[in-house]
Parts: sequence; structure tokens; C-alpha cells
Amino acid sequence: MSFSSEVKEELAGHVSSSRHCQLAELSAVICFLGRVEMGGKSGIRLGIQTENETVLRKCFTLLKKTFNIDGDALQFPREEGKGHTYVTITEDSGEADKILQAVKMRGPDGGENTEAVKVNPLLIKNACCKRAFLRGAFLCIGSMSDPEKSYHLEFVCTHQESAEQLKELIQGFGVDAKIVIRKKYHVVYLKEGAGIVDLLNIMGAHISLMNFENYRIVKEVRNSINRKVNCETANITKTVNASSKQIEDILLIREHYGFQNLPDNLKETAEIRLEYPDATLKELGQILSPTVGKSGMNHRLRKLSEIADRLRN
Repeated sequence: MSFSSEVKEELAGHVSSSRHCQLAELSAVICFLGRVEMGGKSGIRLGIQTENETVLRKCFTLLKKTFNIDGDALQFPREEGKGHTYVTITEDSGEADKILQAVKMRGPDGGENTEAVKVNPLLIKNACCKRAFLRGAFLCIGSMSDPEKSYHLEFVCTHQESAEQLKELIQGFGVDAKIVIRKKYHVVYLKEGAGIVDLLNIMGAHISLMNFENYRIVKEVRNSINRKVNCETANITKTVNASSKQIEDILLIREHYGFQNLPDNLKETAEIRLEYPDATLKELGQILSPTVGKSGMNHRLRKLSEIADRLRN
């Protein structure tokens, strides 16, 4: 099971105790997946388009709690060109009107389908209802990447208005969300790990939040170790290259100039560098008697390099 599916499973098991929050979450399901059509036993039927069993289970749980509607759904064949299975919520016109009125969405005004572009703000005026609506929205149109690979959470909206509403709701909790157009869809997305953690908390996915944080900790520790290793490797490479250049200069001086012509301090430095080619400047300075600091050793080796450069020229 993907991490996104694990989040949805957890959210599906989270049912608010307040009816107004239940209606807010149900309104998200009907807003993003609902269809109202002419037909059925009494004129219209209300259903949702989805193949996700988690969404169906949550939808009928909410219907049972808010309207005492039986969850024995009638599943119709997949419609050609739609790409989704249409599942009937109710074929009773009175029940359909009752549901649509409760979630403040218009019913059909003819034989054509109707779609609610955005949910009525009155349903999500309370903070708890906003949380419930975001929970329902993620169940229907949300997804997130595996945190081991990258940090990305998104809601794929058909309409710009619903995308803007989602973005405003998320930003209302202090979480940065942005919108990008992908083909014909408006995608509300988060890419910062901290923002995703906050949103998971807002929606009530606390177990998933802890799992996500575990992935983040492991990744940050791994990245920190990699940075330190890379830094150490770079320092070692730098030290080795510098030492090789110093030894090359000293050998040139010994062959074409002679150590006997060097001042005592430079002669001593040249000899000890040849004796300890892998030592750092600090280690070389501590070997000498009296000891010499790192900057002092660097100064002496720079003088030797200048002599070698004059010999080359």
C-alpha cells in the first residue's frame, strides 16, 4: 500500500462526532465526486463517481450518521468515456433533495447533470468544519508522494473556483499552498515537509503524521551525514593536493638549488615535509622543536613554493 493510501485509510476511519462537521465532509465528497441525474424511482438519483472503496465506505458512513440512509449501494456499469464507476447514493427523489439541501447544493433543473463548483461557505465557517472538509477533499481528490523519495501533497481540482477555495482554506491555517495548471486541471499543492506535516495534523491523520516525521528524520540525518562526509572528503582532497604540490616544490629545490642554500627554518620545514607527506600543517608544526603554529608552517611552505617557482622560471 502506498503512503497516500495509508493516509486515506486513516482519514476514512476518522468520523467527527458533530453533525455539522459530518455535513462539511460529506459536502466535499458530493462537491468533488457527486453527480445528480434524471432517472431512478422518483425522478432523480444522486451518486458519486469513484472506484476508491475507501471513499465509498466513508461516504456511506456519513450518510448513515447524518440521514440514516442505508449503505447498500447500487453499482452501475462503467460509463463509456468516463473512466469511473458510478455508484448510486440514493434513487429516492425526496432523499436526494434532502441531502442536497443539507449540503447547500442545487439539485437538477432538467435532464442534464449538475455540478457544484465550490462548497457553500456557510458549511465551513467553523474551524472544525474546515478541517472536516479538507479531510473529505483529500479522500476524494488528494494524493501525496512517498516521503522517502520527495515531499509533495496535492489536490487535483476540475474547476479553478474549487481550487481557489481549497487554497484559501489551507492558507487560513497558516500553511503555504499554491496552484498550478496541469493540462485541464487546477492542482493545489504543497512541497514543504513542514507544511505537509501541518496539513496532516489539520486533517486528523496523526499516525500518518508520525510516520511522515520518521521518514523526515531519517532523511535529514542521512543528508547531514552525507554533507559531513562530502565536506571531509573535500578537505582531505584539498590537503592531499596541497601536500603533493609542496613535495614537488621541495624536490625541485633539493635537486636544482640544494637544501644547504636554504635558511635553517626553511631547510627544517622542507625536510620534515618530505618525512611526513600525509601530515597536516598543524601536525607538522607540532613535530618541530620548538613547535610552530599552523599559520607559521603555511608561511614557510609558501616561501618554499616561491623559491621553486623562481627556479622553474
